Amino acid sequence: MAELAELEDPKTREVNEKHGDDHGVNLSKLRALAKRLKTQQELASRLWETDDTAARLLAILICRPKAFERDELDVMVREARTPKVHDWLVNYAVKKNPHSEELRQAWSADPDPVVASAGWALTTERVAKQPEGLDLAGLLDVIEAEMKDAPERLQWAMNHCLAQIGIEHAEYRTRAIDIGERLEVLKEYPTSSGCTSPFAPIWITEMVRREHDK
Repeated sequence: MAELAELEDPKTREVNEKHGDDHGVNLSKLRALAKRLKTQQELASRLWETDDTAARLLAILICRPKAFERDELDVMVREARTPKVHDWLVNYAVKKNPHSEELRQAWSADPDPVVASAGWALTTERVAKQPEGLDLAGLLDVIEAEMKDAPERLQWAMNHCLAQIGIEHAEYRTRAIDIGERLEVLKEYPTSSGCTSPFAPIWITEMVRREHDK
């Protein structure tokens, strides 16, 4: 904790706080610290318990993802209220855990939109890597009915799933683009030069073009 305090930088914190992340540690320096510590599950658990954002990010980097029980991860995702901690927890720990599919199903229907967004992130992963058994048409039905009015984090996760379905599954591409065009979610999102817009029709079209050009 003392080392993390030394890495704290006011300017970094100012930038991070604009995105809802209350820490001021440069992520490259955080990763370097994690590399030095290597995997330490017990230390990761103690860091998580501090409720400090930088400490929790470090905990995720040094944890052993398969060591967590299902209920542990359920509690952790509900405690992870800042976007970066939530994102890293889902991507670096939950996705590599044997309980991920069970959690995906439970979280997707959770009344807490932040928890539900974790379920949708896991669904997006399956759409891309293991779509067998997924009801893609049913997912599009839910997205069509609920994405427009969903809270921001949940809306973002649903939109990513919509784009992934359109990118990966040609038979649903036209419908996915149509849903995106009608709902207009993230249509006006500011996109830096050289980056792809998160607006699903543009995102789908661009990624399919790149794959075609390979």
